[in-house]
Amino acid sequence: SSSSSSSSSCHQKNGAVLKTEGEGVKEDERETSATSPRRRVLKNAMSAAAGGVLFFCGGFGEKRANAGVMGSIAGRVPGFGKVGSDGSMWYTRPEAKSGGHGIGWTDITPYSLKLREGWEEVAVSIADPGGTEIDTRFKNESEGDVKIVLAPVLRFANVQDGENPTIEELVPITNLILGFAPEVLGQPVNEEQIKSMEKDTRNGLTHYNYEISNDAHWLISATVWKKRVYLCAVHANGRQWRTAQPKLRETIESFVVVK
Repeated sequence: SSSSSSSSSCHQKNGAVLKTEGEGVKEDERETSATSPRRRVLKNAMSAAAGGVLFFCGGFGEKRANAGVMGSIAGRVPGFGKVGSDGSMWYTRPEAKSGGHGIGWTDITPYSLKLREGWEEVAVSIADPGGTEIDTRFKNESEGDVKIVLAPVLRFANVQDGENPTIEELVPITNLILGFAPEVLGQPVNEEQIKSMEKDTRNGLTHYNYEISNDAHWLISATVWKKRVYLCAVHANGRQWRTAQPKLRETIESFVVVK
């Protein structure tokens, strides 16, 4: 079902609830006060990032590398299902799709997300910020664009063989967006630009979810599975956001790893 565009609404997909500003969210999920611990943590983390060192906590503290794992550009294999009566269509990463994410990777677990008629998959370019780790891109001229990033946790954390940390064990919610913003958004993010930051659970995995407004609008959802960060970023300019916001929220809420 379509999600409301109101900032005080509650968005739900497949049993996963995303709560936005103004709702009663548990303290361990998000604080909204200007003087909240989250604000103080954000400021401290941003100071660390400005100093050139961003440490990821949770038992895997290690300086994040500047360069991603190099590999061939992931090939495109059709992954869209049939268009539904409501105009929606699901994309699931095809098993035959090439990886392009470095030597020694295990098979990539498929992910799915819901788009609508008019969206199409487009070529991934290494000229894009984070291009070597973008697995798939989609575009709709009137609504916006979407990209899926698959990043190795070994890029920024010392995870031993046999370990399969969750996103919460790997990195705090604030540090993840500060670390990925330059390559996903194309620029660093500051405190005022983060409109919401929360958690939910989808298919047994915790997701970190963000809404960011800089010179455009961004909805981001990320999780970790089998030593990979799976990150979906929805982007829209002002005109696209005004007309397509409910659909874009529905897309980000649908993103899930099909494990």
